[in-house]
Amino acid sequence: MEQSTTTTQILDVVIRDRSGILFEGEADSVSSYNDTGDFDVMPFHANFISIIKNNIVLRLKGGRVQTIPLKTGIIKVSQNKVEVYLGIVH
Repeated sequence: MEQSTTTTQILDVVIRDRSGILFEGEADSVSSYNDTGDFDVMPFHANFISIIKNNIVLRLKGGRVQTIPLKTGIIKVSQNKVEVYLGIVH
């Protein structure tokens, strides 16, 4: 059986805190900060897990930008899916 390949240029993003889902939708890119500096996640990014701080920036369709402030969190990137868990203490 032939497997299809993913060609989407979009990231599926879910951002949660202890109270529930803060954002769920699609983004062109996601940016944040970790101990080594700022970074960007684009479609087809390598699998990635990091502790994040300061804020997370979502670049949405139509050029819209949404910034969510945070103290700490964890970001997990896998197969064009970005999961962010906020309020994680380390």
